[in-house]
Amino acid sequence: MPPMSPMVWPVLAMLVTGFLIALPATAVLVRLGYRTGALDSAGADGHAKALRFVPNIGGIAIWLGVAAPLGVGLLLLTVIPAEAWERLLPPLAEHLERVRSSVPAGLALFGCITALHVLGLVDDRKGLGPWSKLGVQVAVAAVMVVAFDVRLLTAAGPVISIGLTIAWIIVITNAVNFLDNMDGLAGGVAAIIALLLLIATLVNHQWFIAATLALLVGSLAGFLVFNFPPARIFMGDGGSLIVGFLLAVLTVRTTFYDPEQANYPLGNAWYGVLMPLVILAIPIYDFLTVVILRLRQGRSPLVGDQQHYSHRLVMRGMSQRGAVIVIWAATLVTGIGGIGLGRLAPWQAVLVGAQTIAVLVMLGLIEHASRHAVERSGAEDPARDAAKDDPS
Repeated sequence: MPPMSPMVWPVLAMLVTGFLIALPATAVLVRLGYRTGALDSAGADGHAKALRFVPNIGGIAIWLGVAAPLGVGLLLLTVIPAEAWERLLPPLAEHLERVRSSVPAGLALFGCITALHVLGLVDDRKGLGPWSKLGVQVAVAAVMVVAFDVRLLTAAGPVISIGLTIAWIIVITNAVNFLDNMDGLAGGVAAIIALLLLIATLVNHQWFIAATLALLVGSLAGFLVFNFPPARIFMGDGGSLIVGFLLAVLTVRTTFYDPEQANYPLGNAWYGVLMPLVILAIPIYDFLTVVILRLRQGRSPLVGDQQHYSHRLVMRGMSQRGAVIVIWAATLVTGIGGIGLGRLAPWQAVLVGAQTIAVLVMLGLIEHASRHAVERSGAEDPARDAAKDDPS
């Protein structure tokens, strides 16, 4: 096993930095939210939800924990000469040229998450329509994909690669936004996914991406101190949109396939490109199931309701904290299998795929069994009633 690179420690310091920024910022925002009336809001017309007397501006702390150090770091990388870095941070010196090459993309990422953050803050207060939000998401995704070559499946040609990557970013951004429906759920799932990606990027020596992921993990951890059920603050769209966007973009930058590069740390098997699907299997599962439910009921898939997987578990008897922990655990199980997918032999990759599918089937069976238990008891199914009575 090769020795650990000294760059690991500066990256892990970013994790602590994100935590130390987000934790006190969230504490301040809890009080500020109550004082200013920035509380849980109804959202766009037709969005059915039970409002709670809880601030929903926690996304500001997450944005601060990521964007402030990211912005300062990009500035320092630009203005401090190379010889000074040899004295200030010797582990960075040998990687400086490669890290500096990421500065333009980093600035674009900073601008994109800031635009999404502002969009989310406005939506949390005024309830913007789904199409206006989708338009901004497409625009910022296109910036990263077209201008900064954040692409999936480049071998398929530019048109397919660009279209597929923009679609991926939009789906994952909204999948995390959809998950923000229960105390601690979106923050915990995103923190687990970001931590697993952080491990992958450390193994792969992608130091800039690893540092960004470390900031995200630390910021989410600081926020979760106040968001774990019962939550004292929500992240709101001002947080969920940037978290989803970061995960989507950074999974693309972590995924790589080149059969001629035999020593690629994450492996050079073609199925390594499926790593994002495995690591993000749980948010994708929730996204797809709730969209299918809404379409079957003749509803817009873009208008929120109380039919997410977490809601369906709670409405059939599980506690909110129990539902959150089940979904956290499922995310960890599927995610661990996805980290080194490209390094596995084909039969091992098949087992990881089977494990992922088994976890998703298990989630479906948990819900299916509870529904039949309700039916056998002769009681009404509360999940069905909630959908029937939902005014949206």
